[in-house]
Amino acid sequence: MKKFLDHPDQLLPDSLAGFCAAHADLVALGDGAAYIRRSSPRPGKVALISGGGSGHEPLHAGFVGHGMLDAACPGQVFTSPTPDQMLHAAAAVDGGAGVLYIVKNYEGDVMNFDMAAETASVPVARVLTDDDVAVERSTWSTGRRGVAGTMVVEKIVGAAAEAGLPLEACKALGDEVNRATRSIGVALTSCTVPAAGKPTFDIGVTEMEFGVGIHGEPGRKRVALGSAQQIAQDMAEAVLADLGNSHAADRPALLLVNGFGGTPLMELYLMYHHLRQRFAAARLHIVRSLVGNYVTSLDMAGCSATITLLDGDLLKWWDAPVHTAALRWGV
Repeated sequence: MKKFLDHPDQLLPDSLAGFCAAHADLVALGDGAAYIRRSSPRPGKVALISGGGSGHEPLHAGFVGHGMLDAACPGQVFTSPTPDQMLHAAAAVDGGAGVLYIVKNYEGDVMNFDMAAETASVPVARVLTDDDVAVERSTWSTGRRGVAGTMVVEKIVGAAAEAGLPLEACKALGDEVNRATRSIGVALTSCTVPAAGKPTFDIGVTEMEFGVGIHGEPGRKRVALGSAQQIAQDMAEAVLADLGNSHAADRPALLLVNGFGGTPLMELYLMYHHLRQRFAAARLHIVRSLVGNYVTSLDMAGCSATITLLDGDLLKWWDAPVHTAALRWGV
């Protein structure tokens, strides 16, 4: 394993310190490095808080700022943050309109965010993301996993909160976005957790994992590595089958092609090209696009495809101004 590393125990705190110093105009590090918050919290708005294990950067810290999250709670690599982190973050960014937790559907995240909500001294609601169509159950979650669609929820609900929507309306919107979102991921290589010092799983040079999770957990099947066009077709068909082809036809949608950390942009845009063609053939209207590394898995080579149906006000909220370390437009 070759990594820029002093000691595994220092990787997260030093990385967080560097992130906050580099983006001091946008974010600040909370007490004891327990959370990252907006440098200038806005009173009177619903405060959005998310979090989870580190190793998925820029999720979630990279999405703290205007029009998205008010705070993010980072756990150790692939490990849930603690309820105390979430409580401290809520106390720091609560503007008097309540707190909305956006939680990926993993057992540790769900348990710890629920514990924090139960002991919070302010009104709290929760949106649970479960956009992964790969498996119904896994060793990491009960039901579908929350993956790259989580950042779509954070963007759309963040815009609504910035505009002043109340807590229950923000929660209802988050649930609506989650229901409109589907994702599927493929891995060409494993990822390497720094503390472990070796790949999470073994995979042959002519194989890929179809339906992989963002921690390297298994997906639907281990298959032979095919052409980019064939992989994109299989990914699109998995998403369309879950949406229902007739249900998705003639509707506006966002297509997010997300890298897992070890795939060049050239290859991600190639995958976008093939995925867009396949969705267009199914009469899905791609009206917004995003390509890049947004929800990663350390150094894993691979990508995911996310479709969000942008009916009603969802397109308006997606287009609303945002200014974070990892996402910026309209400002």
